[in-house]
Amino acid sequence: MNAKAHTTAYITDELCFWHDPGNYALMLKPGGFVEPYNRHIENADPKRRLHNLLQTSGMMSQLQMMPARDAQVHELTRLHSADYVSKVQAIAQQGGGDTGIGAPISSNGWDTARRSAGCALSAVDAVMLGQAQTAYALTRPPGHHAEPEQGMGFCVFANAALAAAHAIEVHGLQRVAIVDWDVHFGNGTQKCFENRSDVLTVSVHQQAGYLFVKGEADELGTGQGLGYNLNLPLPPGCGFGAYREAFEQVVLPALEAYRPELIIVACGYDAGRFDPLGRMLLDGVAFRWMTDAVMDVARRHAQGRLVMTHEGGYCPVSVPFWGLAVLEQLSGHKTEAPCPFTPQHDQMPAQKLQDYQRDLTRQWASHFEDIRQRHWR
Repeated sequence: MNAKAHTTAYITDELCFWHDPGNYALMLKPGGFVEPYNRHIENADPKRRLHNLLQTSGMMSQLQMMPARDAQVHELTRLHSADYVSKVQAIAQQGGGDTGIGAPISSNGWDTARRSAGCALSAVDAVMLGQAQTAYALTRPPGHHAEPEQGMGFCVFANAALAAAHAIEVHGLQRVAIVDWDVHFGNGTQKCFENRSDVLTVSVHQQAGYLFVKGEADELGTGQGLGYNLNLPLPPGCGFGAYREAFEQVVLPALEAYRPELIIVACGYDAGRFDPLGRMLLDGVAFRWMTDAVMDVARRHAQGRLVMTHEGGYCPVSVPFWGLAVLEQLSGHKTEAPCPFTPQHDQMPAQKLQDYQRDLTRQWASHFEDIRQRHWR
């Protein structure tokens, strides 16, 4: 591993910010009694403002900028069907439309979605080739809802899942773990790997936060993948205490037992307390802690290799600060940019672990340990 091995790679591309879901009233198609608003909730502002904060805070100078590229068709079809990939291309050529359920694109959607997935693949290459220890891919459109046969929930191609498949097929890894802390259930990632044991998928999310899918704790995978799919559907209103308990009782023990050779985090910020699409109460303190906790496992089992793909997060004011907290922890460099929300953390109600949250998490821990003992090989 070369002298750059302890750096954090940062991969994004201007084209990702040009992704255009079209004119919507947040996520509703205008019409009938839905008045036009001309602003889709999944717009470039939160991610562009994070990118800008990384520059103005000085963090960008501490990161290793890596070039983005397009994911090629053969790379997309590792997980997506050829018919679906062709459909996305055709929809873009026709001027735009929905790639499935709530994942619209415009005429540039084929280009932006391939570039976004390519950012995730480049992040994997950076850490696997020893160019960096960790990597952050500022991807857009996001990916964790995209299933093999359809786009969903603003997601066109399954960025984090494709990154895992790339690590296995190109770099020869046998065990990859994906931890998803986006506020919504990562159904696409689960669907891609639910019958495989070479990828452990763990989704910590708000229960029923995305009503088109379930993400309940009894969804454990199928066939060869039974027991390698873990869901922790936290009730709405959970703060740092509940998330920390879920990590300490379930997520981190599962990672320790699995011993992944690479960890990928589907890093959504919509569990942040200002997010319009989530009802959780996290802030930079929690995102920083979760990052550190996963890094610690990566150091012990994956030679420190950790890749993050940026998923949801729709508050343009808070997302930049949550993202800066993550990248400060990931890179080991602290900026002089203070988070304006951190001083409020201890004053926020529901940050402490509640009894019902503890009981629920420990039920999961017992259940998942039983599954692991019976089905993990």
